[in-house]
Amino acid sequence: MNAKDTLGTAAQYSAPSGDSAGQPAWTREEFEAQLRAKGTAYHIHHPFNVKMNSGGCSREQIRGWVANRFYYQINIPLKDAAVLSNCPDRATRRRWVQRILDHDGYGGEEGGIETWARLADAVGLSRDELWSLRHVTPGVRFAVDAYVNFARRAPWQESVCSSLTEMFAPQVHRDRLASWPEHYPWIEASGLAYFRSRVTLAQRDVEHGLEVTLDYFTRREQQERALEILQFKLDILWTMLDSIEKAFPQ
Repeated sequence: MNAKDTLGTAAQYSAPSGDSAGQPAWTREEFEAQLRAKGTAYHIHHPFNVKMNSGGCSREQIRGWVANRFYYQINIPLKDAAVLSNCPDRATRRRWVQRILDHDGYGGEEGGIETWARLADAVGLSRDELWSLRHVTPGVRFAVDAYVNFARRAPWQESVCSSLTEMFAPQVHRDRLASWPEHYPWIEASGLAYFRSRVTLAQRDVEHGLEVTLDYFTRREQQERALEILQFKLDILWTMLDSIEKAFPQ
């Protein structure tokens, strides 16, 4: 499957298919269960991630993953700013803006971008290498840019829905915290701070994202569209690992 087939376009994922017209809407509980069932396609199951968490990756592969994932990290605030720019609801903006602060930092808080940079320090990547983005693959750039562009163009509720891959994130962070110290003792423990912080922050973000999604996508055709949007984001994350795996075979 090529990148175009995998990612499609923003229009594809934001337009209702019409296949569910006339069908009864799922209840909130049923709809949430459908969303959570998408976790079977989360990148925690990607062969590269499985290999990484089982200790099978080389230092070069770990560094390649950290460098490429950094491009995703620095673009998350741009995605969240796009949500804010499209959102006329003040109450939602007051809550959503916290995501930008979480990544960019504020006051005495260093933020997720800096803690990811400290992960790069811990695996032996220099700050110059990291910020130059010279190790970022074309596939990762394409996937991340597609996600940001989707958030810029889609209704803000649909962009919020796309963020719900965070439902599945705490487990992948717990897995890294549990397995990396054993499998990769050469990585300084202080570098794992990002994973520790996201276990709780992701849970908080999911609560808000689910609230918006369950409130907005109330008709069956809307609910089906929400599942397509969530699949789009899952494809983004999966495609990133496809590209990293190919660029860093050993």
